[in-house]
Amino acid sequence: MNSQENKELIKLFEHCRVTDVRDGMDWMGYHHYGSMDPSVRPLFRTRAVGIARTARYIPFEGPVPNLFGDDYSKWSGMYYSEICTYPWLDEIEEGDFMAIDLSGCNAGLMGSCNTLDARLLGCVGYVINGGGIRDTDEVIAQDIPVWTSFISQGMDQARIRFCDKDVPVSIGGVAIYPGDVIVADGDGVIVVPRKIARDVAKYAHQEMHNDKNARKGLYEKLDMELDDTVMPVENLF
Repeated sequence: MNSQENKELIKLFEHCRVTDVRDGMDWMGYHHYGSMDPSVRPLFRTRAVGIARTARYIPFEGPVPNLFGDDYSKWSGMYYSEICTYPWLDEIEEGDFMAIDLSGCNAGLMGSCNTLDARLLGCVGYVINGGGIRDTDEVIAQDIPVWTSFISQGMDQARIRFCDKDVPVSIGGVAIYPGDVIVADGDGVIVVPRKIARDVAKYAHQEMHNDKNARKGLYEKLDMELDDTVMPVENLF
């Protein structure tokens, strides 16, 4: 993926709401594509815009060894170094939005520490199929944007294993390809195929500006203090 082009695409969508992008997709004939299932929800009210980087994990087949205490600690260390690995983590670039297909498994792949590791490299958010997120009080306090269908308690070992990265994945009923644009906020998650991203952005901006102008007029009639949601943004088209 071209880094400069990624930056340009993020700039096109950075002020758009999910609903604006949904409208832009409709304008391009993609009425029934892009919006994830409503069960994929944010941990807290937040938003993020980025470029999809993908990873896929599948259920661990077993068997689970009969180990306890220090012996289990040794096995756990092996598990993270050989079975449930994170080879995509060191490849993250500024503006990446991690789309992780966890095969619907209930396992806390991401937590309070490794989400910070990824932030250092430029990761702007996560959308995960399954649980995949734990330590959520700390994740929220650290302002890490995450969208998922449920919260997990358990660690990875004996639950999931790494399968693949930089491949198409399916989350919330939507196929996500590396390089697609992901926009997420309190209304959920929408994925814009890279090949139509600029056209979608054009019409998303059209509808966003229409909404801002209409609401600004109503704010003024209602003597409401103007806020950022009604103020104009740079016209990129």
